[in-house]
Amino acid sequence: MTEGEGEGEGRESEICPEGLQYYADSLQGRPPAGPCPPCLLDLGLVRRLPDGSFAAIPPRLAAGARTDHLEQAIEEKRRALAAVRTSIARAQEVYLDSYHQGDTHAVRTVHGAGTINATISAAVGSCQEELLTVQPDGPRPQEVLDAALVNDLAALHRGVRQRTVYQHTVRSHPPTLAYVEQISRAGGEIRTLDEVFDRLIVCDRRIAFVPDPGARRSELALAIEHPGVVRYLVGIFEHAWQRAVPLRDVSGGRLPAALTDDVRRTILRHMVNGHTDEAIAARVGMSTRSVSHHMRWAADLFGSRSRAQLAYLIARSGFLDGGPSPDA
Repeated sequence: MTEGEGEGEGRESEICPEGLQYYADSLQGRPPAGPCPPCLLDLGLVRRLPDGSFAAIPPRLAAGARTDHLEQAIEEKRRALAAVRTSIARAQEVYLDSYHQGDTHAVRTVHGAGTINATISAAVGSCQEELLTVQPDGPRPQEVLDAALVNDLAALHRGVRQRTVYQHTVRSHPPTLAYVEQISRAGGEIRTLDEVFDRLIVCDRRIAFVPDPGARRSELALAIEHPGVVRYLVGIFEHAWQRAVPLRDVSGGRLPAALTDDVRRTILRHMVNGHTDEAIAARVGMSTRSVSHHMRWAADLFGSRSRAQLAYLIARSGFLDGGPSPDA
C-alpha cells in the first residue's frame, strides 16, 4: 500500500480550502504553494508518485474506493441491526410464552426481590420521556436510596421528566433529604402526602409496576403493560400529585406546622376508625414509637383517659375535618 492509501479509512474526511487550492494547482500544472494537505490523501484525490511528487486523481475514480468502503461499513451495520431486531423478536416470543397460567400478555408476575429489582432497573434504564413513582412506607434505607440515585440521575441526564410522591414523614429523614437535594438539582420534582395508596412505578406511560396486595412486596410484583390499566394508574398518580405538597426546601429537616397537623390528622383518623398503632405506623410510613408519641400528645391535649374516650373527643373537636390543631 502506498502512502495515503487507506490513510483516511475509519474516519470522516472533508476537503479544506487549502486542499481545494492544491488540487486546482495540480490539475492546472501549477507548482503547489506548499505541502499536500492531508485531506486530499484521505479522500484519495491525489496519489504520491515514485519521484515524491503528487498526481491529481479524477474525483469519480477517487470516490469509487472511498464510497465503496463506506457503503460496505453501512451495509455491515444494517445487517447487525437486522440481527438484533430478529433476536429481540425471538426473545419477545419466549417472553410472552413464559407467562404463567392465568396471566395475560398485559400483566406479568415478577418473582423474587433480585428479579424485581433487576426488572424495574432495566425499565427505568430504558425510560426516555417520563418516570412516575410513588414511594410509601416513609423513609427508605440508605443503601436503597444510593442505588436509586444512580438510576434516577442517569434518567434525568437523558432528559426524562421525573416526578415522585413520598409521604410527609421523609421530610425529617436526612438520607432522603440528601437524595432529594441531588434529584431536585438535576431537574426532578418531588412532593409529599400524608398517606399514599401503595408503591407505583410508571415508565413512559407504557409499563407500570405495582405490588401484589396478596403477597409480600419483596417477593412478588406485577408488571402491567395494558394501555388502559396503565392510563388508570397514571390517573391515580396525577390525583395524588395534585394533592401533594412540593418538597423544595430540604435544609430544615423538620415538618412545617401545617404538615405536622396533616400527619396528626391522618394518624388520629386511623385511630378513630379502630386501627392499632402498628397498623397506623405501616400506613403513614413511620415507626410505631412515633405513632405512640402522637397518641400521647393527643391524650394530653384532649385530657382523655382511654383510647375510646380519646376517639370520641377527637371526633367531636372537628380537628379531623381540617380545623387547626387545638394547641395552636
